[in-house]
Amino acid sequence: MSIDLTFGGRMRIPMIVAPMFLVSSPELALAACSRGVIGSFPAHSTRTREKFAEWLVQMDEGMARMEAEGVNPAPYAVNLVVHPTNERCQGDLALCIEHKVRIVLTSKGAPTDVFEKIHAYGGIAFHDVASARHAEKALDAGADGIIAVCSGAGGHTGQVNPFALVNEIRQLTDKPIILSGAMSTGRDVVAARAMGADMAYLGTRFIACPESLAPEAYRDEVIECTAKDVLYTTALDGFPANFLVPSLLKAGLNLDDLADIRPGEVIDAHAAKARYKDIWSSGHGVGMVTEKTPAAEVCDLLIAQYERARATVRELL
Repeated sequence: MSIDLTFGGRMRIPMIVAPMFLVSSPELALAACSRGVIGSFPAHSTRTREKFAEWLVQMDEGMARMEAEGVNPAPYAVNLVVHPTNERCQGDLALCIEHKVRIVLTSKGAPTDVFEKIHAYGGIAFHDVASARHAEKALDAGADGIIAVCSGAGGHTGQVNPFALVNEIRQLTDKPIILSGAMSTGRDVVAARAMGADMAYLGTRFIACPESLAPEAYRDEVIECTAKDVLYTTALDGFPANFLVPSLLKAGLNLDDLADIRPGEVIDAHAAKARYKDIWSSGHGVGMVTEKTPAAEVCDLLIAQYERARATVRELL
């Protein structure tokens, strides 16, 4: 199946505002969509299935309102954890089907039946991976595209350099590749396209936006930090992730102890969830966040940078 990544000409830049746990919101997603950028949020940011249903209604009403006003918004996307350990997966998937969510961003597992159900109503599924091996599994299961999560991404992250991972995945497929990791400008989106990706995935750049769900202290910390303040560790929940050093120190954690978990160490799931409440994440692109700018303005800036960079590349070539 060939996918029109302009979505009928609604995209002004080949970019997705990445779904960020406890940060992304319907307001943030709608602001991005209004500017021709795909907005998104994770289903699991809502504590109940009922709240997730409310968010989907809010999205549908917001999209309909924009179209009634003559705006052609970009589609929105929902991140769905499809690993068997996610007890809400099937219920949340049913809501995505009911609301005909155009793009589902799947993660942590790649079950064929989930992709089949998304395809049945006309949706598309982009699956996030951190290695070519996992990309191959997702493609075999029926994913429509691959989100390549590379070194420098915020939250749960990969460790592979983007040049290497994009090249390895491109050898496997001609389906869309969405590059994630350390990007924060429109120039970065052009670079992603030049190196073989079809779209870019930016999250950290939007944490400080007023529409995000991030606490004010989190927004302030993002503005104050640069890449040197980001620590990579697997110690919090057993998965590789990037966190802001100041928040770790304020929580009383020893950075040396967070270098990695010991072999065989068991992570307490409830303790890990509690840690996330006051410990904040970002990607290496955090240094480009310097103020609490509304999401629509950030999108406009990225689009302008993208167009200038495209012109510059044409001149260079």
